[in-house]
Amino acid sequence: MAGKRRQFGRVRKLPSGRYQARYVGPDGLLRPAPETFRTKKDADDWLADKQTEMRRGDWHDPDAGKVPFGPYAVAWIAERELTVTTRQLYGSLLRNHLEPCFGTVAVADISPPVVRRWRADKLVSGTGPTTVAKAYALLRAIMATAVSDQMIRRNPCVIKGASIVHTPERPTATVQEVYDLASTIQPRYRVLVLMAGFLGLRWGELVGLHRRDIDLERGTVRVRRAVAELFNGKQEIKAPKSAAGKRTVAIPAVILGEILDHLHGFAESGADGRVFIGAKGATPRRNHFNRLWRKACEEAGIKGLHFHDLRHTGNTLAASTGASTRELMSRMGHSTARAALIYQHASADRDRLIADAVSGLVKTGRTDVRKPRKVDRKSKGHVGDTRD
Repeated sequence: MAGKRRQFGRVRKLPSGRYQARYVGPDGLLRPAPETFRTKKDADDWLADKQTEMRRGDWHDPDAGKVPFGPYAVAWIAERELTVTTRQLYGSLLRNHLEPCFGTVAVADISPPVVRRWRADKLVSGTGPTTVAKAYALLRAIMATAVSDQMIRRNPCVIKGASIVHTPERPTATVQEVYDLASTIQPRYRVLVLMAGFLGLRWGELVGLHRRDIDLERGTVRVRRAVAELFNGKQEIKAPKSAAGKRTVAIPAVILGEILDHLHGFAESGADGRVFIGAKGATPRRNHFNRLWRKACEEAGIKGLHFHDLRHTGNTLAASTGASTRELMSRMGHSTARAALIYQHASADRDRLIADAVSGLVKTGRTDVRKPRKVDRKSKGHVGDTRD
């Protein structure tokens, strides 16, 4: 046995007394072990493991992971089909939170202890938990691709729950509070509040509506685009994030008349005219609208309510009708891309029943019926309107 020639790899004893193991990889290059071994048996065992990896097709190029993380992460973002807002978010997280620590580090050298230390340092330094969770999620996604690219064997991001954003439960406005806010806010935004509260549409979906999207005869609104506000202050017209976001939602009959009045009084003319516009004809922006929203909340005596909380109100009302999870997810367009395949086929007839039931709840829950402010149909304006 002592004279038997080795079938795979070579082991030699170094002047130091330790043993070096080498083998020829599938790429034809001579590959030495990353370290020397105390005994010949340890070197033999390491070679046996490498031979097993090659037989299983599980061999990885040990040099592949020597690429610096920074350039790899930049390429990772560039190669993906992302919305402008998501691309900007990833770029910001990479520049401000990942590159300072990992930019020049080889992908293969990013280990679980290194990731844990980075995350702990971020939290201790005062970086918000939400930002840290998003940065960690991005790091984990990039490293998962490195695993797929056979640059590393395992993803070093193994901290349980580190990518979960923990947010406090948001309040839900009552039916009467929705009407109080609709009555106190500027008239051109009254229906914006009602549709957010009783249909559960998102801000971007609402300000992205055109006249052709609203069918008053059938009592439906079609969501097929959204307006996103970018970091540079510009607005982007985009499709919803997932297939489930592109949907037709039945309108509660109780607000159909108000929507009709709004279309006559404030919306742009023509089938492609925008439903919601500012006093000077611009698409409303969140920062301008938020000033009006805060003022309306103060006048209505409502504290701590964000505009997006109205979406939760609409979802809660729909859920109280007994609608199934599939029907609710279809109506709200709230799902991952995978879940969209499950929820987007909910029955349109059942959605009409949900809308009718919500309409009944709105009528029952409203205790103070106020007439909307009179509108000058000719000017379509309102004294005190802020610039949009």
